[in-house]
Amino acid sequence: MNKVLLIGIVLFGVFLGPVSFAKSTVLVIESYHGTLAWDQEYKQGLEAILGQENQLSYFELDSKRLPEADYQRRAELAWQRYQELKPELVILGDDNALRLLGKRFLATNTPVVFLGINNNPRDYVPLGRNITGVLERPLIKRSMVSLFRIDPGAKRFLILFDNSVTSRISVKSYFGDESELSDRGVSITLKLIGNWEQWQETVLSAASHYDLIVIGIYTSVSDEGLHIPSDKVLRWTSAHTPVPLFGFWDISVGPDKAMGGLVLSGYEQGREAGIIAREILRGATAASIRPRVAQKGYYLFSKTQMKKWGVELPVGIAQVSSFVE
Repeated sequence: MNKVLLIGIVLFGVFLGPVSFAKSTVLVIESYHGTLAWDQEYKQGLEAILGQENQLSYFELDSKRLPEADYQRRAELAWQRYQELKPELVILGDDNALRLLGKRFLATNTPVVFLGINNNPRDYVPLGRNITGVLERPLIKRSMVSLFRIDPGAKRFLILFDNSVTSRISVKSYFGDESELSDRGVSITLKLIGNWEQWQETVLSAASHYDLIVIGIYTSVSDEGLHIPSDKVLRWTSAHTPVPLFGFWDISVGPDKAMGGLVLSGYEQGREAGIIAREILRGATAASIRPRVAQKGYYLFSKTQMKKWGVELPVGIAQVSSFVE
């Protein structure tokens, strides 16, 4: 190569500096708050897919801890944040964010990806234009079938959720308008409890009425209007339940939490939403991507809790299970 040409190329590279590419801005509007384990999990999933190529910014609606009267005010602040940031894409985490803000985004050209939606998303917004995402479907029916195998002697199940909008939506497909069902000779009772004292009383007296408890959503329990931290609710329930405690989500499983079960993962919700967002940021349209269900669930258990309750998993379940310790 001509020496003069080579020197010119080197000097051009020096003056130009390293080649850099602008990152796309993604605004994530959380229905809840950043210290909630569910939000932390799905944000890790989002960061794993989008973190290197994009700049993620977060806004919390905080609708687990704030009264419903404050939801619209927080939604207005989220909208202001969107207008200030002018992101290339918006992610709406969970039902309240989509319910409160979805229709406003329909009037824009900004692509929107939702995640963690328990309800039919079409109850909130029409799909097929600039909005798509990931559905969350608690595996209540399949969880019941697995519990029949894990504890065949149990004939009275209590499914325990808080009394939030999300909880009511989550159990609707299984219970409908009922609170008592019978399946394969097992009585299955649903309780939606938002009051901390009532929650404690229900757990402490469980042995008189139930053979096991399956804990669902417990993040909106309060004491005279004061929010009880979800981690406190879970660990207290584990420490004081007189019957085995199972769970529907992986964040509820641990040596001082629930024993386990067929669970869903917030990380997978975030990861799947991140994959959809990446497709859109690379040129796909939201209208071309149908809503997806993140995963089918997996078996997760705590060996400490299994030992505490003397539970031995059936071989077929044990072979495909993961363990937190």
